[in-house]
Amino acid sequence: MHYHEAAAFLFDLRRFSVKPGTDRVEALLAHLGDPQADVPFVQIAGSNGKGSAARLTESVLREAGLSVGLYTSPHLSALAERVRVDGRQMTESAIADFVEAVRPWLIDRAAAGEPLTFFEVVTAMAVREFARRDVDVAVLEVGLGGEYDATSAVDPVATAVTNVSLEHTDVLGDTIAEIARTKARIARPDAPLVTACEGEALDVVREVAGEAGAPVTRVVGDGASEAADPDDSDEDAEADDSDEDAEPNERDEGADPTDSDAEPDDPPAFAASYEGRVSATDAEVALAGEREGTYRIPLVGRHQATNAAVAVALADRTAAALRTDLNDRDVRDGLARATWPGRFEVVDTAPLTVLDGAHNPAAARTLAATLAEYDYDDLHLVYAAMHDKDHAETAAALPDAATAVTCRPAIDRAEDPAVLAAALRSAGVDRVTAGDDVADALAAAVDRAEAGDCVLLVGSLFAVAEARAARMRTVRERTVRGVDGAAHALDTAGVQPDGIAAHRDGVDHRTLTLRLRGDRAERVAAAARIVGGDAALGGLGANEDRGAGGEHVPVTVAGTVAELRALVDRLAASDGGGLGGVATDIAASVGIDAPDGRSASADDESAPEFPWSDRTAVMGVLNVTPDSFHDGGRHADLDDAVAGVERMVDAGVDIVDVGGESTRPGADPVPADEEIERVVPTIEAIQSVPAVGSGDVLVSVDTRKPAVARAALDAGADIINDVTGLEDPAMRSVVADADCPVIVMHSLDAPVDPDADPEYDDVVGEVVDALRERLALADTAGIDRDRVIVDPGIGFGKSPAEDFELLARCGEFAALGCPVLVGHSHKSLYGAVGRDADDREHATVAGTALAADRGADIVRVHDVAENRAAVDVAAAANGALRDGEDPE
Repeated sequence: MHYHEAAAFLFDLRRFSVKPGTDRVEALLAHLGDPQADVPFVQIAGSNGKGSAARLTESVLREAGLSVGLYTSPHLSALAERVRVDGRQMTESAIADFVEAVRPWLIDRAAAGEPLTFFEVVTAMAVREFARRDVDVAVLEVGLGGEYDATSAVDPVATAVTNVSLEHTDVLGDTIAEIARTKARIARPDAPLVTACEGEALDVVREVAGEAGAPVTRVVGDGASEAADPDDSDEDAEADDSDEDAEPNERDEGADPTDSDAEPDDPPAFAASYEGRVSATDAEVALAGEREGTYRIPLVGRHQATNAAVAVALADRTAAALRTDLNDRDVRDGLARATWPGRFEVVDTAPLTVLDGAHNPAAARTLAATLAEYDYDDLHLVYAAMHDKDHAETAAALPDAATAVTCRPAIDRAEDPAVLAAALRSAGVDRVTAGDDVADALAAAVDRAEAGDCVLLVGSLFAVAEARAARMRTVRERTVRGVDGAAHALDTAGVQPDGIAAHRDGVDHRTLTLRLRGDRAERVAAAARIVGGDAALGGLGANEDRGAGGEHVPVTVAGTVAELRALVDRLAASDGGGLGGVATDIAASVGIDAPDGRSASADDESAPEFPWSDRTAVMGVLNVTPDSFHDGGRHADLDDAVAGVERMVDAGVDIVDVGGESTRPGADPVPADEEIERVVPTIEAIQSVPAVGSGDVLVSVDTRKPAVARAALDAGADIINDVTGLEDPAMRSVVADADCPVIVMHSLDAPVDPDADPEYDDVVGEVVDALRERLALADTAGIDRDRVIVDPGIGFGKSPAEDFELLARCGEFAALGCPVLVGHSHKSLYGAVGRDADDREHATVAGTALAADRGADIVRVHDVAENRAAVDVAAAANGALRDGEDPE
């Protein structure tokens, strides 16, 4: 079964109505062999905050060294986002395999009058995936309520009810007590239950948990713990039995949650207080109780303090149930790294640009309070909403705006922008424009804003998804070599077999791959064919219901440069629909003039000059560790380190990369102080080498620790090489403050986990997407994109076949607009071609020549002389000598 068939089948299940009970999903799980019996689960319910709490809990448990599954809803642009293992979403091939296995059974059930809903089937898919991937624990966000939710088909080892408010009263009950009762019935015997409920809701939760034999842990937060949290936004509740459309009640904004109805002899396990924003994207919370300290979270807003407290208490109890140690560093790093896209997400700082899914009055008030933490001049709204929402009250609850643009995401239930414009005018916004396309509306608002203003897109997660997809869109140019290469390019872009047969002969010139909303993908493909090129749609684009469920469609476009130029002109001249931005992105990828007249060949005179600016640079490895996989201990002595650098300089090195901690598989982590003691004296000592001291040869420090990076820069390092890809917000701050070059590498674990077995559909495309997310974090942290280098992370969480795919297609990473580093030296991929660990020098040189030829800007190697020669030969073969140039 192909993915487009599987996804279309799943989304078609949304036509079936929700029925209370877990019997149906339990029957499906029994048909699958009861995979839930093989996985410990954590289940999180609540009216608000359960999505944030789930993400925070998962991140903390992963930092403790566990393999963790995460199931959340809704998704933004791909169904696979709902099911993640160790941070990576489920592959399309795994979804297709699941649907192929269950489709006949589901059809029989529907024919018998007992159909399963979309949410029930996707929940079972998640459970089966977690069992198949052999995770240590999986965190499940409850869909609707608790007792009868599909996620309650499992027996959790720990649970949480974040809070309770009046929502979905037609299903859950008319009172706080009734709703609290159904949510609390996720409790299981001896499984700890964590809650931030107060008053009557807390009393009911305790009663139900007591009946179930579940010990209750209470946490309290700072501020409105039951204020609306936009992370629980389900605008698709009519067709999906998940609670993403909560309409929470209001509570006294001035209430002190520590003044709860709890008895004095029942202190909370944690009391959380919100310490305020510390960067454009992050805030700090202080915890008191079982853990004491101040912790950084990538979630801004007073209500997030409570979510963090729930997550820490739940992670502690889950770790205890699994007999796993959870130290304070795990908690600190887990909280700091738990990014949650689309939920009060700052995507730019000049102007401040925020995407948020708040779509009801209470959520809008929470959003307004959070936005008040930022300093800006004028506010420019971009507003979209579903037709069944309270536009007048929501508009009135939003912050005061100078201008507004309304828009409509590509979904039938989206409200007419003219209606939304009228609601905003009634709410007191004078300058309102009724637009249409979401991406166009956001671009218009950004264009009219000054650098000190704020642009806020709000009102619908569907709109957030479209805006985010447009900003994160990456057009990759594929290198196609013959018919087989064309077929491979189409296959990895999700094109079905008959589509490959139809289009492979036409994919023979410049070949581009990008993802678009379904209707846009079809328009781009049609335009490409009109101008003489060819195009094929993958994923759900191969189905008549293009882009169902918010899926973005992969489209592959091919043509001569002239044809692609004609395509760009045609798209730019189209009447809206977001295609102007697509035209600009395609022009940039191909290197032709943009529709607005900007020349693709114009040099940026302000861009800094580096060794990799106009040729492939060679980075030499100088490990000062006793346990590195190739040269451990060779340069531990300072005299040996200096001598090693002198040899590298004589051989033509451009950068020396100093490493004080091994990231080889199974290596033991090194404390920051010890790593500093290794690298700082080395960096200082090698300044005595004239080429280093003069700056002709740059010094990089290979570290994942902010303290080490800061110390290395103070000692004279020029570049930070972060194997965790700026995952740590503190590292982003160090780099931004230093305004230094930084290497952002794709990795799943550092040191490498030899037992990790990640799965990819297209390793290059998925690594590009992952690096794009990290670059977005770098942008909002204030890191100059001209100083960012990307590294696909060969040898870090990939198979040898995937490593060779990355090497062969390394030029595609240029789509990110950054120089590309390839680090392949002496790595295990060469074992797949019969080269043992002590016999990989020649294979490395061959890989270097290939990487330099395919577009690598930097190669990181141990043997400088041999690889310098390979780089120079590749440069000469590509024309460096034609005009009398020196390849060096």
